[in-house]
Amino acid sequence: MSKRTAPPRRLIIITDLDGTLLHPQSYSFEEARPALDLIEKRNVPLVICSSKTRAEIEVYRERLRNDHPFISENGGGIYIPQGYFPFHGSGALQGRYELISLGSPYAEIRERFIVLRDRLGTAATGFGDMTIEEVADLTGLTLEEARLAKQRDFEEPFIFSGEPDERFLKEIEGERLRWTQGRFFHLMGDHHKGRAVNILKKLYERRDGPVMIIGIGDSLNDLPFLVTVDRPVLVKKESGKHDARIDIPGLVRTEGIGPVGWNEAVLELLK
Repeated sequence: MSKRTAPPRRLIIITDLDGTLLHPQSYSFEEARPALDLIEKRNVPLVICSSKTRAEIEVYRERLRNDHPFISENGGGIYIPQGYFPFHGSGALQGRYELISLGSPYAEIRERFIVLRDRLGTAATGFGDMTIEEVADLTGLTLEEARLAKQRDFEEPFIFSGEPDERFLKEIEGERLRWTQGRFFHLMGDHHKGRAVNILKKLYERRDGPVMIIGIGDSLNDLPFLVTVDRPVLVKKESGKHDARIDIPGLVRTEGIGPVGWNEAVLELLK
């Protein structure tokens, strides 16, 4: 009697943007073009999972000709194009998307950031304190891109004046909030990228059956979703080093930096 083989699993790629698919300075993804062309040819869904806002991610989805779901603000919101799944995914309709909100509203997060900062006397500055010009100077974004970066829905990016204040970070945790770190620190409610990826994975499995997920990131804020995927990939940072705080079973570390490493890993995994 011949053994029955399991059906092939649908491949899905979930990726961070800044410093991962995008160059850490130029924000270009051109160095990843060979891998991007290959996954488009093979009809592999590319899901963006970023600390960027919905408005920012929409710009890159258009540039990438991407029509798949995406996850904004470190897992605060899952945006599913209407009709993408042949069923309702338990989200609320918002424009052309079905939105599954996991994060607390930005106004609430912003207020709690201010109260906590003032109480501790911490020298921290949030995006909400900055003008569009100041965000552009800090990030290297254009003025229009900086305007989109300030359109927050779920979390407050912030920087310290000097070394990180450990008291402030510990107090965040004591307030039943979360913080994480990518290029900047982020204050958020009870959400993270891992929770969002797990929800989206179940929706794909409901439609397609078993799936295999490649997850690609570069920083601490990517750890919650890298531990949930089948093939985690850690992209080397501009410093020439990998984030030492991320060390999980099966982790693939790239030799290349940013989109060069992204391209390297995807081409290898898709062989």
